[in-house]
Amino acid sequence: MTYRAKDYSYLIGIDGFSETLLKNHFTLYQGYVTNTNKLHELLSGKAKDPANPEYAELKRRFGFEFNGMRLHEYYFENLVCPTEKPEAVVKQLTDACGSYEAWEEDFKATGKLRGIGWVILYRDNTTGWLFNQWINEHETGHLAGCQPILVMDVFEHAFMTDYGLKRADYIESFFKNINWEVVEKRLG
Repeated sequence: MTYRAKDYSYLIGIDGFSETLLKNHFTLYQGYVTNTNKLHELLSGKAKDPANPEYAELKRRFGFEFNGMRLHEYYFENLVCPTEKPEAVVKQLTDACGSYEAWEEDFKATGKLRGIGWVILYRDNTTGWLFNQWINEHETGHLAGCQPILVMDVFEHAFMTDYGLKRADYIESFFKNINWEVVEKRLG
């Protein structure tokens, strides 16, 4: 199995994200794809010995690189020319949080937490419950059995080129560029 980086150049020109920021972000994503493939290749040639520190570290690193690749794909794919929020999505978020506005306020507040990471609107596949979650590193903090519905990158590389330390301004631009059709599709 070889993973291939997807082409997200169609995002260049979206409001609030400079070409420089996006091209740098695409390059970072391509590095995760490359490293996922390298680690897969290295692991396939190693003896499956948990006592071997090299094997153990490669296994641990794979989750970081793979999730770095996949989370960026979710992120880029839920950005594009803004679309209207489908009524079904608003209803589900209202049912989960009391109102769409309450959900949005919580998502944005989660994104403003100190630190680096991701904000993910998850759906618990067992209960159907929707909730926002902070993820520190790519491989740390994901909730088992939950589907990412909306993903926002809040590592510095996602906003500092354009916004410096003004993360809240980046979050506002992110919200102006959500492709709600993708969110609706992920909700199924």
